[in-house]
Amino acid sequence: MQSVEEFLAYAIKLEEEAMLRFGELADAMATYGNAEVAVLFRRLSDYSALHMGDAKARAGFREIPEMAPHEFHWPQGESPERAAIWAADPFLARDDALHIALEAEKAGLAFYAHVLATTTDPEIRALCAEFVEEEEGHVRELEKWIAAHEAGEPLPADT
Repeated sequence: MQSVEEFLAYAIKLEEEAMLRFGELADAMATYGNAEVAVLFRRLSDYSALHMGDAKARAGFREIPEMAPHEFHWPQGESPERAAIWAADPFLARDDALHIALEAEKAGLAFYAHVLATTTDPEIRALCAEFVEEEEGHVRELEKWIAAHEAGEPLPADT
């Protein structure tokens, strides 16, 4: 990352992509009648929308560069938190959906952790450390959801 503005452009795009993909998956699940997974994916889409708003707020007075999709250089070719498209399978079980979501959050965490480990800019490091902490929280939350699901307990997302 060359600047804080570039870092924030990536963070905003990452959360936007997660919001859109989880929204698409929620819509697909609702269309196919898989209401349980639709609710889960909708909740994750809503969380990503909140996080995108938070990233935009952190941009504050800064002028964030407008970047075309091909200008983003993601580790795996697409935004890390863009959940696997095969999650649109109408027969997707809740446990599979939880694991897909966990993998997306872990990919986002790995992206931010990589930026944190490789940047020398102290301002990017400070901001990125906050994003790493947030993503660690998302991973822990999904791990709790998975543990609750495996124990046959209601998920926090259902309350």
